[in-house]
Amino acid sequence: MNSYISFALIAVSIILTGLILMQDRGTEAGGIFGGSNVGGYYQQRRGLEKVIFNSTIVLIAVFGLLSIANLVIK
Repeated sequence: MNSYISFALIAVSIILTGLILMQDRGTEAGGIFGGSNVGGYYQQRRGLEKVIFNSTIVLIAVFGLLSIANLVIK
């Protein structure tokens, strides 16, 4: 049972990494270190971008639950 959870964790982490990398919002490198984007604007997510965003949230929850299950079963 533990090997199934480990395999699922690996699969979810690979998919999650891909989804996160596809969410490029045009942020600058200065934003990583707390810099402000003076010329920035807010844009609502639509279409595929919204599906990717919601899928990322769901997979983060699944990853967390699988991690907890992996700890409990050990």
